[in-house]
Amino acid sequence: MPSDILIVDDEDDIRHLVAELLRDEGYTARTARNSDEALGEVAARLPDMVLLDIWLDGSRLDGMEILAEIVREHPGLPVVMFSGHGTIETAVTAIRDGAYDFIEKPFKSDRLLLVVRNAIEQAKLRREIADLKKRAGIDAELIGGSAAIRQLRHTIERVAPTNSRVLVTGPAGAGKEVAARRVHMQSKRAEAPFVVLNCAIMTPDRVEAELFGAEPGALGPETPRKLGLFEQAHSGTLFLDEVSDLPLETQGKVVRALHEQRFTRLGGERPIEVDVRVVAATNRDLGTEIQAGRFREDLFYRLNVVPLRVPSLKERRDDIPDLARHFMVRAAGLSGLPARSLGADALAVLQAGEWPGNVRQLRNVIEWLLIMAPGDVQAEIRAEMLPPELGAGAPALVNPSEDGEIMGLPLRDAREVFERNYLKAQVARFNGNVSRTASFVGMERSALHRKLKSLGINTSS
Repeated sequence: MPSDILIVDDEDDIRHLVAELLRDEGYTARTARNSDEALGEVAARLPDMVLLDIWLDGSRLDGMEILAEIVREHPGLPVVMFSGHGTIETAVTAIRDGAYDFIEKPFKSDRLLLVVRNAIEQAKLRREIADLKKRAGIDAELIGGSAAIRQLRHTIERVAPTNSRVLVTGPAGAGKEVAARRVHMQSKRAEAPFVVLNCAIMTPDRVEAELFGAEPGALGPETPRKLGLFEQAHSGTLFLDEVSDLPLETQGKVVRALHEQRFTRLGGERPIEVDVRVVAATNRDLGTEIQAGRFREDLFYRLNVVPLRVPSLKERRDDIPDLARHFMVRAAGLSGLPARSLGADALAVLQAGEWPGNVRQLRNVIEWLLIMAPGDVQAEIRAEMLPPELGAGAPALVNPSEDGEIMGLPLRDAREVFERNYLKAQVARFNGNVSRTASFVGMERSALHRKLKSLGINTSS
């Protein structure tokens, strides 16, 4: 999306000349002739930067006073001052008070464009650094080569370049935010902000102010103006995580904002126009929520233009080794500890697990192993080093604490217990696929099928 620049100058010719120059370079440009118009434009929609004349005839505030207002209300907004009556002292004062740079009139076009480009790039870099700090530890890659993940990637590649709204569904911890970030990063809005609201942790009295912002004093005496997330996401993507937790009254206001692409801040009267793509996510069945009267049907249809379903970890067991290695490298990088390798038996246990917490739970287990697994850091992590709770939902073979019962059985019975537990674990590992299980354990498919039937092990295929 093109950067939006506000030009503030009392001379008509200068305003129009600079605006046309910027538009020729692919920017969008707005103009204002005095302080009231300038601050009104900033309040209506925050620009990406401001070009501000110091001396403004007939204006309530001069350029330096407008700069002070902008720095106080919007400290990240770059402002470049220019003046035909500038001195070194004036330039130093402007930069000391928060301006990005100072240009003396008459200015050369190349000089102006260079300063504009640098100011916007520096502001963008600051936002990216702040975003990285906020989401430290959040992955933005869809790891794995399973059919389910390949299909998800394919759908994202098709929908991302469009402006269509997307509804991401899937169980908790499966990676819905990762999918949403991929949509944003592969879209035409990738250079603009990706703003997140977790609706599940917002109290009803806070959520509207977070979404739509508030005018000074609206949230309490002497409270400053608050920019809502819709404004912060202008030209980018707003991700509404766990959207089913939005209060019903707020849902109606979101419907209107999506329809009109504008809204009013709390305590305000002037509509704020924005260009925002909304991606929403939920782990609930919104059809059931609609029937129960907890979710608006019109909001559902506005959000569910393109549905994306993120599979549970049990549906993509093939990806567990890749995910485990990825999380190990990532955890090692964040902690400063050397990464450890996972033995084949440990990976088999991980693949056979139930994983109610999905990918998030696997990530936590790998981080625990990096820190807590015994033995030399160069040694492989074995099955017996895994957290005990992993064995609770897995076949007995992969739960080392239960192997002792075999020692009290005759050889023939012990062998049958071992075979049953071993094959249960392998069948679970391959999601009930007999052909793949047979290939791994080194048996003919028909022979394995007979063995499973004799041991009373059910399969899905």
